[in-house]
Amino acid sequence: MFPGQGAQIVGMGQELAQAFPVARHTFEEADEALGYGLSTLCFSGPAERLMQTDVCQPALVATSIAAWRVAEEHGLRGDLVMGHSLGEYSALVVAGAISYPDALRLVAERGAAMQAAADAQPGAMAAILGASDEDVEALCAAIGDVWPANFNCPGQVVVSGTVDGIERLLVQIAADGGKAARLQVSGAFHSPLVAAAADRLSTALDAWQPDALRIPFLSTTTCVYEPADRLQALLADQLVSPVRFGAAVSVALEKGVTQFVELGVGRVLSGLVKRVKRDVAVMQITMPADVSAMTEVVS
Repeated sequence: MFPGQGAQIVGMGQELAQAFPVARHTFEEADEALGYGLSTLCFSGPAERLMQTDVCQPALVATSIAAWRVAEEHGLRGDLVMGHSLGEYSALVVAGAISYPDALRLVAERGAAMQAAADAQPGAMAAILGASDEDVEALCAAIGDVWPANFNCPGQVVVSGTVDGIERLLVQIAADGGKAARLQVSGAFHSPLVAAAADRLSTALDAWQPDALRIPFLSTTTCVYEPADRLQALLADQLVSPVRFGAAVSVALEKGVTQFVELGVGRVLSGLVKRVKRDVAVMQITMPADVSAMTEVVS
């Protein structure tokens, strides 16, 4: 599993790069592919630049691929790959559908497209806690100008909308005694309000020819295994469609998955998996110590 935007922090990947040559080389490849010092921004910041959408997206892919390469070098083998929104690009690198340099360049364009769309059509997002997916969908329909964006796990749904729509939604939830919090983002991502970003990204995606998948790719947009010939359309649709991460985890469990490994930055996805099935095994590969713990399991 590979995380999406929001996981980024200054220092990401630095300890892995210091401990493992393959991780260091992964960041050096990113610097070369993008033409600037992405590794310096990952390791040292400044935070304001790292948080910008066109930088944080390739930064997260670089850190995820560095973690995966280290884990693979130490014996990790996956039966399927999945990612949360942006994390799907990392998953597709691992699956063999796209080269690492091409993925970096695509997500840099994706981030720039998303920022441009947010600048042209300002929006907002909020996390709703403790409500069912169906109740959130009904509330969004009633409020208007608000759409479900991330169905993360039971009891956690993120919504996107106009600034006014999100404000009205927060007022209504408070009046109903529910819990919600506005997120610190500038756009209404995974909603119709960023359709311009999907249109712009489609041009870049059309120039890419996906390779055959070496590992099954489970989409968190459609919650099915997607073939290579569907990937260009899927990654464009992804920008304006909700992420159905919790449902995709349920599909993986139905397919027989018994252990989920989160590679890259943080432990957010592992927590979401545990909300879907409390007793399933999870593991994270973020720091050198995680690699040592993983080696004991896979050996």
